[in-house]
Amino acid sequence: MDHRTISIADQVFEILERDILTGVYARGEVLTETKLSEKLGVSRTPVREALRRMEQERLVVGTSRGMRVVGLDRRDIDDIYEIRSRVEGLAARRAAERAGEEELEQLKHLLDMQEFFTLKEDGTGIIDTDNHFHEMLYRMSGSLVLHDTLLPLHRKIVKYRQVSVGNSIRAKESFEEHRAIYEAVAAHDPDRAEELLLRHIENARTSIMSQEEN
Repeated sequence: MDHRTISIADQVFEILERDILTGVYARGEVLTETKLSEKLGVSRTPVREALRRMEQERLVVGTSRGMRVVGLDRRDIDDIYEIRSRVEGLAARRAAERAGEEELEQLKHLLDMQEFFTLKEDGTGIIDTDNHFHEMLYRMSGSLVLHDTLLPLHRKIVKYRQVSVGNSIRAKESFEEHRAIYEAVAAHDPDRAEELLLRHIENARTSIMSQEEN
């Protein structure tokens, strides 16, 4: 369990990052410390710190009027999937090599929850369990480097994944792909786990890119 204390600035960062990545704040919109501090009910100092961190991550850019939302464009999305396709398979391989019974039980629970939300066609629930399924795989790899590299990338495309899983056919396909990945990890078959994970990423990229074209 993570017992780290989350500062107000961290909380503000998480809220603003989520709101930018899910489209609450549109690309080109200008954010100011004063308005954000009033909206969030905090002082300007943690807002300033959060905006500075988002600028470092290129989610916003400074202007004379405030911070302008940059967000992600099509090339950014494609780059994220390219990086994931080169790295995430290694995480799945490592997870299959070292998975313990308790971790597998947690992964299976997440899979069961995803199935429940998929049957209900609950997009929010699907995205939430999808996030946790991939995060659990990253943790199971036993590598903080892999975890800390992949988790932010996965979170950054949440808006586009929401659109993708809004398609019930793709949502069901994604669940079946996750189930196959789980079975390979549970069988401690690293080659199969890596192969299935990479296929899953490619299918997700194809789905998202086709949505972007429409």
